[in-house]
Amino acid sequence: MKRFPLLLLLLVSTVCAGEKASLHVEGIVKSNEPGWSQWRGAYRDGISDETGLLQSWPENGPKKLWSASELGRGFSSPVLTKDRLYITGDVDGKLIIFCFDHRGKVIWKASNGKPWTRNYKGARACCLLRGGLLYNMNGFGRVVCMKPDDGSEVWAVDLLERFDGKRITWGHSECLMADGNRLIVAPGGRKGLVAALELKTGKTVWASESISGETSSYTSPILFEYGGVRHIVTCSSRHAIGINADTGKLLWRQPRETRYKAISSTPTYCGNGRVFLASPDGRKSELMQLTVAGSAVRARSMWQCDMNNLTGGSILLDGHLYGAGYRAGDGWFCIELNTGKTKFHNTDLHAGSMVYADGRLYCFSERGEMALMEPTPGGFIQHGRFRLVGGGEKGVRDSWAHPVVFDGRMYLRYHDVLYCYNIRK
Repeated sequence: MKRFPLLLLLLVSTVCAGEKASLHVEGIVKSNEPGWSQWRGAYRDGISDETGLLQSWPENGPKKLWSASELGRGFSSPVLTKDRLYITGDVDGKLIIFCFDHRGKVIWKASNGKPWTRNYKGARACCLLRGGLLYNMNGFGRVVCMKPDDGSEVWAVDLLERFDGKRITWGHSECLMADGNRLIVAPGGRKGLVAALELKTGKTVWASESISGETSSYTSPILFEYGGVRHIVTCSSRHAIGINADTGKLLWRQPRETRYKAISSTPTYCGNGRVFLASPDGRKSELMQLTVAGSAVRARSMWQCDMNNLTGGSILLDGHLYGAGYRAGDGWFCIELNTGKTKFHNTDLHAGSMVYADGRLYCFSERGEMALMEPTPGGFIQHGRFRLVGGGEKGVRDSWAHPVVFDGRMYLRYHDVLYCYNIRK
């Protein structure tokens, strides 16, 4: 069905019994894998289709079902099927991929090469499930394909070696994306800024042209259709870029200089060829409008705003963008999509990451607090809050793993421990 603003969606879903409305923006290419199979969900937009969830929490938060420890250091979130969970962590000199059942019991463990032990050590990227196989990239650009039943390796590729790329300051952090029978990667090399590999073999299908002096960034890509073109949008070290998903052609690029060449936030597709781009310490976050004319695509800035997002990403709901700021912009923003105006800036909760489900934003602060928020253009309405880890202004500051909501459960990770909560009514 056609997708409408949130209030109309609620009305339509009430009148049209049995027809499920969607909050996801038209044009985003959905993964047809069951479960929470990739970074930020089926559409990579941070929106879960879960319903029947608790609308408020008791004082100490929802009921904890289990926790799994000894994951090692890491910032990755889990991906899930109906009966299994996959997550990464750095343990004993290796990047380990863990497979758990839904009771928190380890089924198998396997390695994807060396751990990242430099700046902000710990596992970076989430896993990806596609076509009966499991994929992951480590901090040094090693991509592995495994069998999800037992962790046995099918193939592995060193992206920096194949595409003449360079190691980046805080380690390669891209959460991989699949497109049909292709795996999309961004080595940022002289032989390919972005590339597509065969899912089953790892062979190169196409590689986009390079940009002089560029390396990869820390961004995870999105995929959408607009104007008869299938677009991949991601970032390199100093640019936002658009790639033709079918051919690998570089369609457009827009400078996004940042202080440390650290663009981490996943782009947000806002419909009608509009893409929201956020980064810290440099060019302001902004909405880009794409125009397609035959094989040519032009990108122009519509507006800029003060939501200088670092790693938490943004979520589009009912014509408003919600997300967290950074440094002087610490806290949570609501930006009006059509104008770029800040509707509110909430500083009661430190910045972090989030996911949306069943009328609520699940906001996970980088200081280790979890809050259940009802988003409105006038401000957040809090319906529950608890501290997962840390405490005090000099306590935890690196709670960066994004929350996941799947099958009536909420998953939170802080380095060595993964927590599972029951959030079903």
